[in-house]
Amino acid sequence: MAVRHFIEPNSFSLAEQLALLDLADRMEADPAPYAHLCDGRILATLFYEPSTRTRLSFESAMLRLGGKTLGFAGAQLSSASKGETVADTARVVSNYADIIAMRHPKEGAPLRASQCARVPVINAGDGGHAHPSQTMIDLMTIRQRKGRLDHLTIGFCGDLKFGRTVHSLTAALSQFEGNRFVFISPEELRIPQYLKDETLTPLHQTYKETADLEAELHGLDVLYMTRIQQERFFNEEDYLRLKGCYQLDAKTLALAKPDTPVLHPLPRIDEIKPEIDSDPRAAYFDQVHNGVYIRMAIILALLGIADPITGKKVLEA
Repeated sequence: MAVRHFIEPNSFSLAEQLALLDLADRMEADPAPYAHLCDGRILATLFYEPSTRTRLSFESAMLRLGGKTLGFAGAQLSSASKGETVADTARVVSNYADIIAMRHPKEGAPLRASQCARVPVINAGDGGHAHPSQTMIDLMTIRQRKGRLDHLTIGFCGDLKFGRTVHSLTAALSQFEGNRFVFISPEELRIPQYLKDETLTPLHQTYKETADLEAELHGLDVLYMTRIQQERFFNEEDYLRLKGCYQLDAKTLALAKPDTPVLHPLPRIDEIKPEIDSDPRAAYFDQVHNGVYIRMAIILALLGIADPITGKKVLEA
């Protein structure tokens, strides 16, 4: 079978994505049968920019499957500091590991790596473009909370211009019938035109752009908060002006339905107040929990390892 990669959500068909979610649910319910499926396998985590949750989550996933990990947690710790290209790094690391997870500040870097690697490559986030494993986590969490992935009104709030999690999740949810999107942001941080041109318009998606969170909360089935990302701004003055433009507190959340989950890819700064953590609608730490099982499922899928419970592989031949 040809080497498969996971560069963006649609790297997997809709059927494969749903099979991945089902596998993650089974592993969460009973992890024991999966504990040694990756004995003797190695995951390389090549992280060219800072990360806590994603890198440790991938490493935890591989360790829970019985495998081992190696890698680096910063471009300055790699041969990139000497000028080595992503393509050459991928060729080299293919000799050391069975699968690669890469985070890079430049859009398209994991795709370039996948074109040169002899082993599967997972995009663990590339600039403001995509973060497909986070998207699968988000889908898993929404499905657990709402029981479905269709006919939902999903509100995205915050940095929608640079928020790769927003772009990826919008594309993924656009595959399901009857979903409606409400994009809540300052004018300067609206969703990029490419998302409209490549996803929303061709798929005839219903969406609305607004700056008013409070006016929209009562109609949302899911609220997805994001932080204003300082590292994506070229001008600190612009960042400071927009920082803190949305802050979800108990008074504001009272406007939402009692069963509207609040998701966030983390880390948060001030856009969700700590008082929300004890609200049953807070789902962001559920996302962290689900992340390990989703990434276990992705690793098994790309390595072509069958589920010992069902005897089936996630990826179609």
